[in-house]
Amino acid sequence: MARIDLDLAHAYTAKPQRDEDYALLPLKMRFDDGGAYALLGPSGCGKTTLLNIVSGLVKPSQGSVKFDGADVTGRTPQQRNIAQVFQFPVIYDTMTVAENLAFPLRNRGVATEKIKQRVGKIAEMLEMSGQLGTRAAGLTADAKQKISLGRGLVREDVSAVLFDEPLTVIDPHLKWQLRRKLKQIHHELKLTLIYVTHDQVEALTFADQVVVMTRGRAVQIGSASDLFERPQHTFVGHFIGSPGMNFLPARADASGVSVAGHHVMAAGAALAGSGDTLKLGVRPEYVALAASGSPGALPAIVTQAQDIGTYWLVTARIVGDPAESLIRSRLRPEQAIPEVGDTVWLTIVGAHTCFYRDDELVSGVNA
Repeated sequence: MARIDLDLAHAYTAKPQRDEDYALLPLKMRFDDGGAYALLGPSGCGKTTLLNIVSGLVKPSQGSVKFDGADVTGRTPQQRNIAQVFQFPVIYDTMTVAENLAFPLRNRGVATEKIKQRVGKIAEMLEMSGQLGTRAAGLTADAKQKISLGRGLVREDVSAVLFDEPLTVIDPHLKWQLRRKLKQIHHELKLTLIYVTHDQVEALTFADQVVVMTRGRAVQIGSASDLFERPQHTFVGHFIGSPGMNFLPARADASGVSVAGHHVMAAGAALAGSGDTLKLGVRPEYVALAASGSPGALPAIVTQAQDIGTYWLVTARIVGDPAESLIRSRLRPEQAIPEVGDTVWLTIVGAHTCFYRDDELVSGVNA
């Protein structure tokens, strides 16, 4: 296993001039030895490019990759001692499950008894012990991808194991089970794992630290709690959560902070003078029904009320807002749920409220 340090940028075209020319904008990042990380973001954000740079499949156009302080920028995946699991199964159909799992170890001359022991351990973790003698050709796509996962995990001496959306071909009802299994395997084997996905549930279930990416930038690195409670960028607030964070245009001046002409709080020094560039961010989980005129609340007209099962999702339009801004609230089923057309007061300012200037979190503000 290795500590991985990145200080790089990458463009697939010569002489990039604008941000749009880069697949990865300049970044500095560290993956600690034995950590479990996820690269999370929409298609085209640069996460697979970053993973392939770590593995050695792509050489960065600028900067360096270091493993335990040693520069490996020019080294191949074999020289870096990387194991990689791809989106689709990469196995030998003519071999049995046991032979497929043993293949990476046999290639490196590991002793037969050690191979048997290691293959047995990985097969047990993946719940494939009863299939070790079965030829891979007769297995389902799910089982074949489990073999690919096992091949990536079977070596103990790797610098890191990299996963590029490995659950794409897995049936939905098995995905949750495998995500939990990978988490368990990480805790048992203490390997450095980096996992690429566009699925926030996969990322937050698997990883201790999640790197959220958009348009070639890593906009925040943090735990599930960090990303949910204090998004450092509006993209993180929007991308994480179901539904994502509410963002409302706000104005701050000497009299305080207002949203659509409604005074909602006193302005602190960090917010005063922000003008129209300010956004108030609050998650639907923290938007509550309030009494008329309550501090930190504003009036809104309900436009939709959806029964999601475990909660109601209420969408409302802020009264007096010419932009007709919408705000969503997650309400418990046992509450009195307002109906479409009702005017309600919704609390938007509290301990979990965030403020953003130019899409970046304004620090030092405690709503």
